[in-house]
Amino acid sequence: MAFEFATAQRIVFGRGELKKLPALAAGFGRRALLIAGRHLASSRELAEIQAGLAGAGLAVDSEPASGEPEAEIVDRLAARARACELVIAIGGGSILDLGKAAAGLATNDGPVRDYLEGVGTGRQIARTPLPFIAVPTTAGTGSEATRNAVVCSKKEGFKKSLRSHLLLPSVALVDPALTDSTPPAQTAASGLDALTQLLEPYLSTGATPLTDALSLQGLRLAVEALPRAFRDGGAQKARDDMALASLLGGICLANAGLGAVHGIAAALGACFPIGHGLACAGVLWQTLETNVEALQARMPGHPALSRVARLGEVLAGRTFASEEEARAAAVEKLRSLAGELRVPGLSSFGVSASDVQALVGQSRGSSMKFNPIVLTDEEIGAILRKSL
Repeated sequence: MAFEFATAQRIVFGRGELKKLPALAAGFGRRALLIAGRHLASSRELAEIQAGLAGAGLAVDSEPASGEPEAEIVDRLAARARACELVIAIGGGSILDLGKAAAGLATNDGPVRDYLEGVGTGRQIARTPLPFIAVPTTAGTGSEATRNAVVCSKKEGFKKSLRSHLLLPSVALVDPALTDSTPPAQTAASGLDALTQLLEPYLSTGATPLTDALSLQGLRLAVEALPRAFRDGGAQKARDDMALASLLGGICLANAGLGAVHGIAAALGACFPIGHGLACAGVLWQTLETNVEALQARMPGHPALSRVARLGEVLAGRTFASEEEARAAAVEKLRSLAGELRVPGLSSFGVSASDVQALVGQSRGSSMKFNPIVLTDEEIGAILRKSL
């Protein structure tokens, strides 16, 4: 057995730990580019953060941001970051990806497009990025512990990853209190993204003993905490558990890869106005069901079938008389969770049966290569049709 494992250089986790940001930032320099989610832009919380950074002796260049990172915005912020000594991003996964990409491109010349998988010229991040501090305000993407940043272009119609082990954040500062005000719909979408990023690495062909342990622990937390956080946003224990599950999911996906859910979700996000979390949530149980059916039909001895059974036990919180029963329980638990969290069908976002063929063709990105079995076009199409 051989594997590698890497994550953020430093992880600081806990309710109230945001207070450590000024001291952490001051350890990297005296001028920072601060990228904050637009929902924070006029908040007292952001003003307090800026005051704390100033009190620690930092000059702060602030930038409000929203939506998924556009290539043009990445290039603009990378240029601004070159006048700074570090980058701080506070927000959801897209904001963290924007900060990560800006920090990476600040020390590497050329536009971000040149570095993107599938559309660029094959350039690689060669120089160490600026120090980057990631502070998530949602529990979902785990971007604070990943080595990639998703960048899109509405003009060119792509959504691709900038990827390098050098992009791992210098500090992941996870304060669950920042997620307390997340509304129910966003809690559900982000939380199901986190759950997906714990489940897929466990079934991935890149799974390792370390990621297995983290995946299962994260799933135990998420399956209990997510419905509670959805029903009661003030449930601090549930918020804390989801923030930890999200962090664990980011660590797992960065080290073990993902699977067909994320391959399909990337195609959906590039073609329709659907956020990444909802795209994953919308095809999650359908993809697991199809993976099981494909494995049973073509690779009945594959170890992934036993792994799905283990997932069934973890998600249901009990043992079963047979692996087949446990696998069915895994699918059913995800199906019922989607219903409980009111996950809309893909048709709510304008996806129709006539779009399936084109989406299938765009679903074979880098995430798909870690799926436990190569799905046929017909099987991917069936997942999409079941998800409408």
